[in-house]
Amino acid sequence: MSSLRPPRGLGRRLDFETGEAVLHHELLEEQAQSMGRAGRKVEAALAALRDHPGGEGRAIVLKAAAEAVWGFLVQREIMGLRDRAAVIALYDIPREVLVRIGAR
Repeated sequence: MSSLRPPRGLGRRLDFETGEAVLHHELLEEQAQSMGRAGRKVEAALAALRDHPGGEGRAIVLKAAAEAVWGFLVQREIMGLRDRAAVIALYDIPREVLVRIGAR
């Protein structure tokens, strides 16, 4: 008579999917969603800035764009993503915004 045993790797995989690993996965998922929201906020703020002809109200739109970009860059740095040049190029962030957040 032979006995049936589950594969050895199966038991270890089930142990891995509990506790700390599940929490870690959920935290990474939330970080990704948060980065996505921040990126969309940057896109919207920069679009509003580009659509604003200037004059009255421009300072308010410019400030909102600078705050959105600053928040996004800080969030990326906290996550260990420090390549500002790539973000600046990807979002085509104008110099007038960058000067207000201290980026070079």
